[in-house]
Amino acid sequence: MALSRDPSNSMIAGVCSGISRQYGWDPTVTRLLTVILALATAILPFIVVYVILWIIMPEAS
Repeated sequence: MALSRDPSNSMIAGVCSGISRQYGWDPTVTRLLTVILALATAILPFIVVYVILWIIMPEAS
């Protein structure tokens, strides 16, 4: 299974739900870690990474 966005369990773009589905993690924990990481990196660098992942990750069919 390739890394892809999960539109059925998405909050914004499905990036966190796709990552959590790929690795078998809980999507809520993944989203919480994402927010903590964004706050730790002064938000802007993480937003850039998130948007890049949103663009390059295909949507799951």
